[in-house]
Amino acid sequence: MTTITREVVGGVDTHADTHHAAVIDTTGRKLGDAQFPTTPAGYAALLAFLISFGILLRVGIEGTGSYGAGLARFLRGEDIELAEVIRPNRQIRRMRGKSDPIDAYAAAATALAEPGLPVPKTADGTVEAIRQLLVARRSAVKARTAAQVQIKTLLITAPDQVRMKYRGMTDTALITTLSHTRGNDDTTVDATLRALRSLARRHQHLASEITDLDQALETLVTDTNPALAATKGVGPVTAAQLLVTAGDNPHRLRSEAAFAALCGVSPIPASSGKTTRHRLNQGGDRQANAALHRIALVRMTYETRTRDYVARKRAEGKTTKEIIRCLKRAIAREIFTLLTTRVDVPQIDDLRPLRQARGISIETAAQHFGVWPMKISTIERGKSRDDNFASTYREWLLTA
Repeated sequence: MTTITREVVGGVDTHADTHHAAVIDTTGRKLGDAQFPTTPAGYAALLAFLISFGILLRVGIEGTGSYGAGLARFLRGEDIELAEVIRPNRQIRRMRGKSDPIDAYAAAATALAEPGLPVPKTADGTVEAIRQLLVARRSAVKARTAAQVQIKTLLITAPDQVRMKYRGMTDTALITTLSHTRGNDDTTVDATLRALRSLARRHQHLASEITDLDQALETLVTDTNPALAATKGVGPVTAAQLLVTAGDNPHRLRSEAAFAALCGVSPIPASSGKTTRHRLNQGGDRQANAALHRIALVRMTYETRTRDYVARKRAEGKTTKEIIRCLKRAIAREIFTLLTTRVDVPQIDDLRPLRQARGISIETAAQHFGVWPMKISTIERGKSRDDNFASTYREWLLTA
């Protein structure tokens, strides 16, 4: 009996109900392809098909974060090396045509020719739970915004007596008042009030749902990466997005430059002839890019170090947009370290008991340091992080 010793590479074109697998050897020669159902038995049959042709080096899969997630988990459990294959651009697809076997062979060829392809996320840990909550929160926020816009739109075209009654109210007061409004004898007015009440109650329900999701996210994020959650300018939602971008296996990110490119904050060469320049990366995870942008804006407002940096850059003639681009790149470097390296967060649980034991009020402590009482309170409750201030505060409490 002859033993097959040739090395092969697999490729999979993923769909909701079926996956199409193809196999090539290390010279690119096509060996075979077949279709399998998206069930545990189908995954096992697909793997058996791939290894029947020889020693399986790696498998390139399209859509590891969607249709191919289940297959990727199964193959990873079998210690198969995986590569995330990006769908070819439209120009290439027009030239070669499109079918499941064509796409599967293309995935295999890409996995063979480009060994440095991205490693798929494992999507089997706490970060996957965070992603699911984040998806639910994002849709709830979108629906709440739509409800508020619809309320404002209906009020613009509402009968005069309705429009004048609610004119000038703040958004909070408007939602609260409309949720308790009653009908009217006039048919048109009654229908308008019913619609407004329905939208207002929907807005309130969604707001309550978002609050619950925020609390769940804060708990998961803090347990998963306390150092990231305690970083200046990083709130629970921002931290959740950055964790989701990195995945449950953040060490798949090869370098901080790769993470910056993933977030779309790395400069891309755009030189030609005598012109040498770089342009902003318009690709990457736009939600992660937005998260870095929020951190930059917060630090530009509330962090002394960042404000000093902005002042220096302005003196050099940099525009606000250019300064933010530089900040986002620097923040990406910092976030990468927090995602891939364990960083211990200084404990602050002793601050409040120590202050109370000394009989010192928050107002007295705030007056001593020349800060608002809220700063003392947020430091003691762990809602904000300032390691230098917390250390100085502790020393003062011990000697006061």
